[in-house]
Amino acid sequence: MDFLNVVKSINNVLWNYVLIFLLCGTGIIFTISLKFVQVSKFKASFKKAFGGMSLKGKKAGSDGMSSFQSLATAVAAQVGTGNLAGAATAIVSGGPGAIFWMWISAFLGMAT
Repeated sequence: MDFLNVVKSINNVLWNYVLIFLLCGTGIIFTISLKFVQVSKFKASFKKAFGGMSLKGKKAGSDGMSSFQSLATAVAAQVGTGNLAGAATAIVSGGPGAIFWMWISAFLGMAT
């Protein structure tokens, strides 16, 4: 058995159901051990992210970025055409149920 076949065998095992159970299991473990941090700290995270969004008539300081500017930069760096195309492909392939499972995996992924 050559190296390529070994890699294919490992790939088939990991990308089958093992990876789904590991990712969801890790999300569930972190969610429970952190006492549902996605829900309990939502208000604080929302305040940190969007609290300084309004400048209230003041000019932006030259010494740094506001919390909203840093959030917008981070989101712009992470959300690309691959994420948009991936979600659209999942909806076309899996139907409306794909949206539900994307929400579940996103909720569990918030704790990791």
